[in-house]
Amino acid sequence: MGRFFSPSQKSVAKESFALAERLAGQFFRLSNASLKSHRYDIRTLAYLEKHEVSEKAFAHLCKYQYRKEDAGDVGFHFYRICLQDNCILDAIDRAGSFIKLSPLMLYIAAHELTHVIRFDNGLADFNAPSDVKEEEEERVNRITKEMLKGVRYPDMNIVFECFSKDYQIGDTYN
Repeated sequence: MGRFFSPSQKSVAKESFALAERLAGQFFRLSNASLKSHRYDIRTLAYLEKHEVSEKAFAHLCKYQYRKEDAGDVGFHFYRICLQDNCILDAIDRAGSFIKLSPLMLYIAAHELTHVIRFDNGLADFNAPSDVKEEEEERVNRITKEMLKGVRYPDMNIVFECFSKDYQIGDTYN
């Protein structure tokens, strides 16, 4: 399966998602309650099911429907952001000292939260055909860069370059 985040790397991921939540809330002008209404969880590679693993991405977004057996049609959906520790760590290793985990994780977190918000608000179709998904990836990359452009974070420009149109690192969802 590959390499897994260390406890300190998991801490970086957790902090990145906390910051990305605040930034996404500001960018999309969401109240705390509205932001919390978007149901999602985050898992690292060690806790993923086989179908949640992808060798093609830093993160894989899955959508699940939850229904209680005795509740009839009453239920809800939620998203799982499946971090691919091995792909993230391999990219950092390949980049040498150019890309650090913190800015890369912040970009990934902001990107995935943008997907969740857009899908949940009906701005994009989770089940769209692949050509539409590619367009959505480009749109989400642009939104993510816009969201993060004012953040004074060491090495964020290097991460932006990696996610440029010429060098697409994207993610997957299904």
